[in-house]
Amino acid sequence: MRLYLDANVVISVLNKEYPLFTYSSRVMSLADRPGFEVFTSPLALAIAFYFASKKSGEVSAKKKIDLLTNRIRISTINEAITKKALENPQAHDFEDGLQYYSAMDQACEVIITEDMSDFYFSEIEVLGCEEFMSHYFDR
Repeated sequence: MRLYLDANVVISVLNKEYPLFTYSSRVMSLADRPGFEVFTSPLALAIAFYFASKKSGEVSAKKKIDLLTNRIRISTINEAITKKALENPQAHDFEDGLQYYSAMDQACEVIITEDMSDFYFSEIEVLGCEEFMSHYFDR
């Protein structure tokens, strides 16, 4: 299963933000399991770095991002993805459009975010961390 993590999920893991960390860390750990590919974009990493550096400093934030990128895959944001985000009249928030089309480009099956309403235009399933874990694992 191919999963896309929105910036807020990555931030939760890097900053150990409770109570979300309980679920976001479980989702992130799926990157180590066979049958799962976990993606995020360079934009999400940049956003996460900003918030992690505010909490723990730039050196620590870079180390955290480095460790993270050794476990998960990084999607792309290129000219075609940028144009799709700009051209979609339903994607009112440009950043969310970039994240969405980056996930689409990697054929992700689920976008995991804590701001589900940001992806109201999504054709990909959109779930929060807790919802994802209960829907796919706690049956």
